[in-house]
Amino acid sequence: MAKQMSLQTKILTLIVSLVIFVTALLTVINSYIEYNQTKEYIGDRALNVATTISFMPEVIEAFETEKPSEIIQPIAERIREKIGAEFIVVGNTESIRYSHPQPYKIGRKMVGGDNDLALIHGQYYKSEAVGSLGPSLRGKAPIFNDEGEIIGIVSVGFMQEDIRDMVFDRVMKISAMSLFVLGLGVVGGIFLTKSIRKDMMGLEPHEIASLYRDRKAVLRSIKEGIIAIDREGRITIMNHSARKMLGLTEDAKYKHIEEVLPNTKMYDVLKSGKPDADEEIMLKDKVVIVNRTPIFEGDDVVGVVASFRDKTEIQEMLNTLSEVKNYSEDLRAQTHEYTNKLYVLSGLLQLGRYDEAIALLQEESEQHNIQTRTLFSNIEDQTVQAILLGKLGKASEKKIDFLIDENSSLAPLPEHISMSKLITILGNLLDNAMEAVSQRQDKQVTFFATDLGHDIIFEISDHGPGVSEEIEEQMFERGFSTKGSSRNRGYGLWNVREVVRDLGGSIEVKSKRDEGAVFTVYLPKQVMNVKEGS
Repeated sequence: MAKQMSLQTKILTLIVSLVIFVTALLTVINSYIEYNQTKEYIGDRALNVATTISFMPEVIEAFETEKPSEIIQPIAERIREKIGAEFIVVGNTESIRYSHPQPYKIGRKMVGGDNDLALIHGQYYKSEAVGSLGPSLRGKAPIFNDEGEIIGIVSVGFMQEDIRDMVFDRVMKISAMSLFVLGLGVVGGIFLTKSIRKDMMGLEPHEIASLYRDRKAVLRSIKEGIIAIDREGRITIMNHSARKMLGLTEDAKYKHIEEVLPNTKMYDVLKSGKPDADEEIMLKDKVVIVNRTPIFEGDDVVGVVASFRDKTEIQEMLNTLSEVKNYSEDLRAQTHEYTNKLYVLSGLLQLGRYDEAIALLQEESEQHNIQTRTLFSNIEDQTVQAILLGKLGKASEKKIDFLIDENSSLAPLPEHISMSKLITILGNLLDNAMEAVSQRQDKQVTFFATDLGHDIIFEISDHGPGVSEEIEEQMFERGFSTKGSSRNRGYGLWNVREVVRDLGGSIEVKSKRDEGAVFTVYLPKQVMNVKEGS
């Protein structure tokens, strides 16, 4: 895997490339403008000087003498040296030179072929041509006598090479400044990248992106509600579980925590910097257990993160564990019951009372066959079989007549009806039925199950004292119990109702005074809206 370029290298590369590009572009543009301006300035200067010389009386009068060059040459050279021109050439109408920086060329014809506009049309102009000294920029002016006739021409020239050298010198100065700006850009880029890396805690962008993806995945996978606030108390993180548990929306994000959840006490932890653990509070009409932990940056508290657990779910888990424990105790009771019978059987055999031993075995076998025939022939779900076997042992120990209706018919249950849910429903209802008949003379409890139709139906009936209408209305409420005010009372039927609701089912109670009660549970075979995590 190719190594990724660091943020510092990216920023430095970008800054240096940008500065070089801008500097080069500005240098080219400035060079072009500078060349044109210099060329325009030199051309205007040459034309002005040529025009001035063409109007000098000494020059005009020299054309009337026998040897004009003797007068014109000194004047032209003196002026040329003053203005720094490459040449000042004065010629007659035949373009014969009367002055030249190289005296031996005087008397020869001017070179360049650009004199016609001045000699024929009397125009003042600038031109570019290749003369005897090389390519040059020239200013041309006609010479008029007193009668207004054209008698000659003045040509003042600057070499193109000299103009380029002037422009190059200026461009070099600009380039030196550009290099200085480039150096400042590199130094500034280094300080900028160091500052950015410090703000990002030394992490590269791809590392930050990876952390963001991981954080998002972790927050979605955690079943606990997570809320984080910044140093101002505004909500910065709120996972899906927190929104679902507390009934919040995405709009709550970036609002002050006190506006959304006034009693979280997260602001107190933000001020104190001390964590709180496993505190039970009420949020949005739900009892939750909250942990609050401050977020430190150095020695400063920059935020707080809180995790929430719904106490209802924890209580359901504890109750399920309790039912599993009861189920284990029921099996232990059944083992104890059969162990006692084995001891009796062993004693009879040791005493030689074989007929009584055989009678005991036949009686036990017949009773066992009656109890288990319906269980194993009509009930195919192994979890229900295990629960009923445990309850048979418990009923035997308590001398309760526990009957499984021979009309029962139950195939293996759907996967969404888990073992823990079955233990909660059947365990609580059967225990309540056995407790209801424990003090009665007719200690009979009947279990019936069927999966005909669209629902799975469980029916538990007893010959207990029955349930009054007042109790029937309150019996499924959390914490309600007719057996005292113990902290562990009042959760059995409430748990049954909650689990049945989770499975999309319903529960009915029919009772008559002193004639017992019948609890009927309806569970749909296909449930579309089972609670998440149930």
